[in-house]
Order: sequence, then C-alpha cells, then structure tokens
Amino acid sequence: MTVKRGVAALGALVLLALLFFAALPTIASTQIVRDRIAYELSLWSGYRVSLGEAPILDVWPIFRATLNDVAFHEWSGGDSPPVLEADRLEVSLSALAALRGNVVMSGVSMYRPLLRLTTPGSVIDLPASPGGGRMVRAVEAARKVLETNPDNPDRSALPSDGFGTVEFFDGRIATVNGDEGDIVTSLSGKLAWPSLDRSASLTANGIWRGENISVEATSAQPLMFLAGGNAPVTAALKSPLLNAGFQGTANLSGEAYFEGEGSLSSPSLRRMLEWSKTDIAPGAAIGSVSIASKIQGTSERLRLDTAELNLGGNAGRGVLDISFAEALPSISGTLAFDTLDLRSFLSAFTRLATGQGNIYDQIDTAFAEQLSLDLRLSANNATLGGLALTSLAASTQVKGTLAVFDISDATVFDGSLQAGVRIDTAEETKTVEMRALATDIDSFALAKTLGGERLLPQGRATISATLKGTGRDWNTVMGNAEGSVNATLGQGALVGLNLAQFKEKWATGGFFPLSDVSDGELPLRGVDFKATVLGGIARIDKGDLLLDGQVASISGFIPYFGRALALSGSLAPIGADGERGDPDARFFIGGGWDRPFISPALPTTHFE
Repeated sequence: MTVKRGVAALGALVLLALLFFAALPTIASTQIVRDRIAYELSLWSGYRVSLGEAPILDVWPIFRATLNDVAFHEWSGGDSPPVLEADRLEVSLSALAALRGNVVMSGVSMYRPLLRLTTPGSVIDLPASPGGGRMVRAVEAARKVLETNPDNPDRSALPSDGFGTVEFFDGRIATVNGDEGDIVTSLSGKLAWPSLDRSASLTANGIWRGENISVEATSAQPLMFLAGGNAPVTAALKSPLLNAGFQGTANLSGEAYFEGEGSLSSPSLRRMLEWSKTDIAPGAAIGSVSIASKIQGTSERLRLDTAELNLGGNAGRGVLDISFAEALPSISGTLAFDTLDLRSFLSAFTRLATGQGNIYDQIDTAFAEQLSLDLRLSANNATLGGLALTSLAASTQVKGTLAVFDISDATVFDGSLQAGVRIDTAEETKTVEMRALATDIDSFALAKTLGGERLLPQGRATISATLKGTGRDWNTVMGNAEGSVNATLGQGALVGLNLAQFKEKWATGGFFPLSDVSDGELPLRGVDFKATVLGGIARIDKGDLLLDGQVASISGFIPYFGRALALSGSLAPIGADGERGDPDARFFIGGGWDRPFISPALPTTHFE
C-alpha cells in the first residue's frame, strides 16, 4: 500500500505539473502578455512602448515572451523617431508571478536594437530623457539620499527594486541631427544588475569608425553614480588603436568628476587621432604613446599628478594639466626624461620638428589652431638631430598665433648652449625668429656634426646668431632674414689649409680652387668673426684669423640665394702689440659655398 500511495502521489505531482505548463500559456496570454508586458516595459523605462504585433509566448525551456518590432518613444515626441527600437525583444518572465497576475521580468534580450542619441552630455551624448518611469524615480530617490548627507549618504535607503539582465545583439548607436549617422555598429553585450541597490557590470563589443572595440565597466554603487554622487567605477576600453582604463571614483553631475588611476596607450598616435577624429593635424603626430597616472578633475580639466609618459620611445615622468574649457584643448606641465629625442617628441605636436621634407616646404603651423601647449622639459641626455645634449632644460609653447621652442640651458660639444625658435602666424606670411648662443664649445666637433669636410677649426669657440625673417616656407624666410652672426675662437688650428701652398699658388697670379691647398693644418692664435645679415645677405664686417706674426682678414658678402661668395682678403704682418703692417698679399674669394676659388688681387707683391 505504501508503494502504491507513493506512486500515486508522484503521478499526481507530474499531472499537476503537466496541467500547470499546459494552462500557463492560456492564463498568461489573457492576463499578462496582452495587457501587461508592454506596460511594464514602459513603467521601467519611462517611455511609451509600442509593439508591432501581439507577443508570442514560450514555456520551455524557460517562460518567456517574444515581442517583435518594439519601439520606445518619448511621450511628447510627436513624429520624432523612437529613442530605442529593436526588431525583437525576448523577455524572461516569472511563471509563478504570471499565474498571480503579475509581471516580473528577470531578463531582456534585444536583437538588432537601435539607440538614438539626441542630448549632449558632459562626457558623452545621451538619449532623450524619458521624464518618468521607475528608473527615473529610483535615480531621483538616490538624489534625495545624497542631498540629505552628501558626504556619507545612507545607502540602505536606496531603492532595492529587482532589475535583472539586459542583453543586446547586433545593435547600433546613432546620432540624431548629427553628421556621423551610425557611430557604433555590430554592438553586442550584457548589462547585469540584480537589483538597484547592488553592484552592476557591463560588457560590450562592437565596431566604432571601422575598428573593433570592447568595453568593460563595473560599479559597486551604480544607482548612486547615475544620481550624480561619487561612486567607485572601473572601466576599460580595448581596440587595435587604443587601450584605455580607469579605476577610482567618479560621478556624472555637472561637469562630471574623476579621481583614480588611469591609463592610455596606442601603437600609433597619428592613427589614433585620425580614428577618433580629434581636431589635431594627424600628420603632426607619429609614433606610439602610452601614459599612466593618478587622475583628478572634471570633464573640462584634468590633472595628472604622477604621469608616466612614453611618446615615440621617449619615457618621462612629471605632472600634466589637460584642459578642454576653452575653444582649443590645452596641455601644460613639466616632464623629466632620462633620455629624450627632441625631434621625435615634438613631432607628436608639430610637423616643424619632424625633420622631413625640404626647405621649400610650407611652414605648417596648423597645430597652433588646434592645440595650446605649454611644456617644461628636462633630460639627462637628449638629441636634436645630430646634436647630442646633456643636462637639458627646455620648453615648448603653442598659444594663439605664437609657437615657441626654447633650450634655456644644455651642455653640447663640451660647452653650453641656449637656443630658440619663435614663429608668429598672425599674418599670412609667417614671421620666424631664431637665436642661438654656444659658449666655449669644441669647434671641431661642431664642424664635423654640421657636415664640414675641408676647413675644420680646432679650439674652443663661442658663437652667437640672431635671425629674423618672413615667408611661407623656410627658403623664403632665410632668403630675407635679418640679424647678426658673431664667433670667436681661441688658440687652436684650422685643418684643411696649407698656408705655404696657398702662397705659392697666389704668387703664380692665376686663380685656383681652395681644395688645391687643403693638405695641411694652419696654427691659429685666435679668430674674430662678425657679420651683419640683411635681406638674406651676410656682410662680413670683421673676419680676422690671427696667425704667428700674421693676420688673415676677410670681408665681403655671402648671399643666401645662389650660395655664392663675393669676398676679398689679405695677409698682413702683425706685431706683438697688435699693430698691423701693410698687407703682403691681397686676394679675392669667389665661387660657391661648397667650391670656393681664390684669385690674386693686382698688383702682385711677392711674399718675403
């Protein structure tokens, strides 16, 4: 009897279960699906929900309703397109709640949804506000909790409504009245939020501007975050061109606020700027970039207190301030490097530093219309083209119509260097000012670095130059430059000049190339050189080479255009007191910069 009763009881339970599943579609369709699911979606979202056709109910393996052609409209939207629409929604329901006449949704799956963004936000654009609904009321309740005690809100007073899981497949995000159309496509992901007073997580992947992206975000207090309060947030974005992450505290009220650890990296800064459509000339930015720092600030101004930056292989540390408050974004701060390639570092901001192209290229200052820059740089070791610098202190500024790069101090060729370039773009033709002061440097090392092959001075030199010119390209600027060039050289030698051969050639009375007398070395007691530059022509006011008992003097003109020489020179005796005698010989120097020729000046006087 006991066995029979057990079998009978089990059979009754199975029969009840079968009757339950058999009756569920009929009960649910009449009491819930037709009248309540769209209504419940509207209660949660705050939007007016419309369905293209009656819902389809499935019982096995889970109780769910399938809704086709679903659209979420603003209540006062008129003929405006829906804020959100989807080809199909699958809503997971509680079977027991359905039998009681209630709708309890544990999950929603959206297929091919389209979300339209219409409202500019402090960080990103947002969809139109629903103006009501459970979610809006929950956010408002959280704001009241914040207002009661902003510093230590009572989180136990937050709404605890169950939310569930929202999944989306092959979705799109588009702007309305914008010029981008679909900004994200092939969007799939999942939002898991068990209840409004608990933590939430989001994972998503899609295509943005032709590149695959994936996003992950979590928050232990998402409702507080949406209400404008401080909440812990962890977020990461990954793509082939950009990886970015943040972990810390954030809120979305007003200008938004961030405080925590952040990082960003890209294999190509140029391609990243092109991809993100940042209004900075992509040709002016090259190489990889990575930065990690403690971040504090708002959507308009961020401070990076412990920035560790690697830009094009240049690794440095420092403090950076980034501002978006003005019409142009600005970057300011200080960075210290162990080693620094100034050309590659600055080329991330301006083409002026790339060293590519030629002197006939236009001076590209478009960066001055796209970015404000004020950086202080220091490096133990640095390079600028062929120059090797140590103990570098430099700065670069781009603001308005001015672009300035200064080396305030550096050690080069065993001496010191101060130099700068200033470009004013206020007029259609650029005004360029250049200055340099090299003190007590190794003149032979300088000459070799500059490509000297024949006349190579040896000794300690001091050189100063100031030039100012105007033009659209570097060739024009140099061709009309004005300024001065001065140089002094202490005791040393001039490699590449044989004075005895020079005298022999001169005595024959014919002209000869200077290269014919280059097999030798001329001892020097000093050199004093002064030139005035006017209209791109250097006028040598003083050019004295002090020899043992003699002085070689050169004067004349060296034009920039044509690269020709129009010089006259003489050799004269000089006493210990500096008193000069009559010249023993006079000569002309002509030809080009790279191939000078010597011609004796008449009448000829033989050397003694």
